[in-house]
Amino acid sequence: MKGKAWKFGNDIDTDLILPGRYLVLRDPEDLAAHVMEGADPEFAKKVNNGDILVGGTNFGCGSSREHAPIAIKGAGISVVVAESFARIFYRNAINIGLPLMEVKDISKYVSEGDELEIDMEKGVLKDLNTGKEFEIKGLPEFMLEILNEGGLIPYLKDKVNEIKQ
Repeated sequence: MKGKAWKFGNDIDTDLILPGRYLVLRDPEDLAAHVMEGADPEFAKKVNNGDILVGGTNFGCGSSREHAPIAIKGAGISVVVAESFARIFYRNAINIGLPLMEVKDISKYVSEGDELEIDMEKGVLKDLNTGKEFEIKGLPEFMLEILNEGGLIPYLKDKVNEIKQ
């Protein structure tokens, strides 16, 4: 994965990611039009496919709504990198196939606009602007399988098909 970094701070809650007034929307493209609107009202117009969100600690805190990670994925964000994630947001993101990477102190070293490259197999994030490399906290094997299938529903469908054969 390779993309431009969009940097946000600590305690980015689900209302900042997707304000509550948009919870009536269901389509990922419609949700994407309002992604990060609570933190940056113009964000959805600036972000490009493959870009990377960078956060501090407790990214995705607040309510347990699935809309927030769906909006991020719908906007074309390839991965969210943060120092830590709220537990429910973390599972919701994995369940819809949005990769999350924990990287110690990442928000201290990456600047908005930096070009980042992630090698999940090697467990390395590289800031192409500064040349700095960071170790990525690995995901459990079953979560990688869910991500590789595109989310929990496709993963479970595949497992059911395996059982039927």
